[in-house]
Formats: sequence, structure tokens, C-alpha cells
Amino acid sequence: MGKPGNQVPVSKNFKKNVEYLTKELRIEENFDVIHHKLVHGGRRMAMFFVDGFANDLSMIETLKSLNDLEIEDLKKNPIDTLTQSIIPHQEVETSEDLEEVIGQVLAGQTALIIENCNTVVMVDTREYPIRSPEEPDLERVVRGPRDGFVETLVFNAALMRRHVRDRSLVMEYLQIGKRSKKDVALAYIDSIADKELVDRIKKELEYIDVDGLPMGEKTLEEYIFGKRLSPYPLVRYTERGDTSSIHLMEGHVLILVDGSPSVMICPTTFWHHLQHAEEYRQAPAVGMFLRWIRFISVLIALFILPMWYLLATNPHLGGEHLAFLGPDDPGTIPLYVQFLLAEIGVDILRMAAIHTPNALATALGLVAAILIGEIAVEVGLFTNEVILYIAAAVIGNYATPSYELSLANRIARLAFLTVAAAFGVVGFIVAVTIWLLALIKTKTLNVPYMWPLLPFNPRAFFLTLVRSPLPFNDKRPSILNTKDNTRQPPKRRIL
Repeated sequence: MGKPGNQVPVSKNFKKNVEYLTKELRIEENFDVIHHKLVHGGRRMAMFFVDGFANDLSMIETLKSLNDLEIEDLKKNPIDTLTQSIIPHQEVETSEDLEEVIGQVLAGQTALIIENCNTVVMVDTREYPIRSPEEPDLERVVRGPRDGFVETLVFNAALMRRHVRDRSLVMEYLQIGKRSKKDVALAYIDSIADKELVDRIKKELEYIDVDGLPMGEKTLEEYIFGKRLSPYPLVRYTERGDTSSIHLMEGHVLILVDGSPSVMICPTTFWHHLQHAEEYRQAPAVGMFLRWIRFISVLIALFILPMWYLLATNPHLGGEHLAFLGPDDPGTIPLYVQFLLAEIGVDILRMAAIHTPNALATALGLVAAILIGEIAVEVGLFTNEVILYIAAAVIGNYATPSYELSLANRIARLAFLTVAAAFGVVGFIVAVTIWLLALIKTKTLNVPYMWPLLPFNPRAFFLTLVRSPLPFNDKRPSILNTKDNTRQPPKRRIL
């Protein structure tokens, strides 16, 4: 008997093939893996499939086609007859490796074993369980498409092709995981994307040797980018088809994993995590305004707590004009401890909200507001200013488009606050400098993380800060080394 991963040739001995598949697929133990015994055209046949993946209509049509077989039909080249004449309305493949057959059956295809044939016919009768496409919770827009990715790879690929009808759009199929055999697709536009970038990502994926991908695309990210101490994300995730298509046409490479509604975008910079589809659904002036509000929100999330703490504990730094910032009554608990307790409380509340049923979420918010916002101040646990600035920092976090970036900024904020409390102004400046240097030094697939700020690209940095009208944005990002760096012909005067 063979082992998973080794080739086991299909034998002309019908009984031997059936016994091997019956044993390896655990037919006797599994209630949902079906072995169907058939006789058509004077030959014994065996059909293997997973009940939950089989589409009823496809199965019925396949069985009807087999039922019309005559003995003469299978006398010469039975495999060609079946694949080219009998069941041509289905997607049909053949295989001469029983281990490959097992993998395809578990992926949802139907295997047809024919007596006296050393080739197995694979019929694509699968229908994966799927939920209806919905707007992603983390990427909502006021105007724009409401369809988002689902947990089925085929449908996600179709949604991307709906947005990008380019003949050079490539969806390379891979299987990763010795046991899970997880379906993975590498998506890129061949006439745009840098071939070296595509080859590097593909090589990294093929090099992965693991039992399975328990966390889907997140597991792939950790294997591709290796061990890292920095919390900052090197890839961007999206659940929107339009966002994916925009990045494809910029020259990025996307990774889709079956079972996950998120698509991984490679490579990305720090500024990619600050973009949102809403900016491009409004007029350029409005989009620029929204973009700057997001930038300000990120700055507030990062620096408002440590800077207020320094001004509150060192009144001379702000002078008379900022004297009102300090608390009238700092309380018995040190300000740093108050901030730390409040941060922990906010994280606990966030986790509780995730695990709370929707019907009780409003009640949880009211209880938290009363307990933390009012009673905690009345009993002297927190001062009013601590509640105010914690709320501002949390709102700034939630205004960050990328959830992964908001979590990283939260860790950075706690680090800045801790250093400011321990070492004062000098420590805070040193910590911010180290933070900036770490981001500048970071690279994602040889792309500088802080580009176009460092290395500085004036035009690209201007487009990062300003949401320009799309007719004037005629170049793709130069850092991606695209084959075709022009989005459109030279600008024409718009009357």
C-alpha cells in the first residue's frame, strides 16, 4: 500500500483499485464518503465521492449518461469514449495515480473506476457549501458594491474576474498542506506584474511543507515572511472584489485560500493600510478630506496618550497656553496606572463584544459605558481626563482602515506611554525615533515599507497625501517594477 504523497499507479485489476480506494478513504468508517457500485456497457464501475460536495443535478446527469451506454461503446478506447462522448457536458479529467484520485475526491470531485482500465475518470460534480456574498463588516462604504468574498475559492476567483476581464489575468492553482490539501490560488495580471516578484512568491508557497493551514492565509503569511518581532503587517487583507481588482491592475500579486473570505495582497507598504474604498467613491476634494481625517486619526491613536501624559506630568512643557490640559485632581492612582487599566479594560470590552450575541451587544455597550464612564470616575478609579483621552485614542484606532495596523498601533501606543512614564520627554523622543527607524528598515518582498516617503518619490508621495482625480493618475507605482507602468494614455483636457 502507498503512503500519502507517493504515487500509486492505477492497475487494470478493477478489484485491486476498488479495495485500495475503499481502504484509504475509510469507506466503512465514514458515513459521508460514498462508494457506489455500477454496471454499465457490460463493465463493472465504481464511483467514489463525498456526499456533502456532490451536486444532485450533476450526479443525475452523469448517471443518465452512463445508463445510455451500450456494450459496443466501450470495446475500443473506453476512457476516450467516456470523456469525449458520454459525459462531455461536465468538466472531466483523467488520472493514472490513485493517490491523486484520493486527493481529488476529498476536494469534491467524483472518481469513476472502470473495469480493465488503468485510468480513472474524474468528473467535477462538486458544489461547495456557500453563503451569499455580503458587504464586509470591516470595509463598509456609503456608495459602492455590496458583494464581498466568501469562503469558496472558485466564487472568489469569479468575483475577481468579474471586475478584471483581462485575458492576461492568471489564476495559478496550488495545493498546500500534506494532510489538509488546501486549495490556494496565486492571482496576478501577467502583462503587468513583475515576473521576479511572482516567481519569488510562488517559490515561497511551493517550499511550504506543513500538515495543513489552520489559519488559512495568515499561516501562509507567517511562512512567507518568516519570524518577525514587529507587530506591523507586511501584507494587506481585503474582502472586497473592487479593492482586489485595483491592486491587481497596479501590479500586485494576490493570494486566495479556499475556506477564507480574505484575500492577501503582496507586497504592500505602510500607506496601503491607510487607504479605503470610500475615498474613491466621493469627489476628489471629499476623498482628500476623508484621507486626511484618517491620517489624523492614526496620529491621535498613536500619540495623544503619551503626549498628554507628558504635558500633565510636566506642566512647564506646555506653558500657560496649555495649562488647562493637566488634570485638576490626578487622584490617588498614578496616571500611568490609570491609562494602563483603561487600555486593558477597553481590550476586554472589545473581546467581550466579539463573543456577545448581536441581540445583547447594545446592552453590553450600555453597561460598559455606565460602569467605566461614570461609576469608575465617581469612585476615584479614573479621572475624567483619562476617560476622555482613552476614548479619543480608541476612536482613532477604530477609524484606521486596516484592522491589523490598528492593533499594531495600539501596541506602539502602549510602548510610547510606558517609556514616557519611565524616562520622560527624552525617553519618548528616543522611542519614537527607534519606532520610525524600525519602520524605515522594514521591507516587504524587497519593497521598502515606508515608500514613497523613504526612499522619497515626490510624485508618489504627493498622490499618497492627496486624492487626485483618476484621469491624472496615469502611472502605476514604480516600486513594483511593473512590465507596463502606464495605466492610460497621456492626459487629455477634459471639457
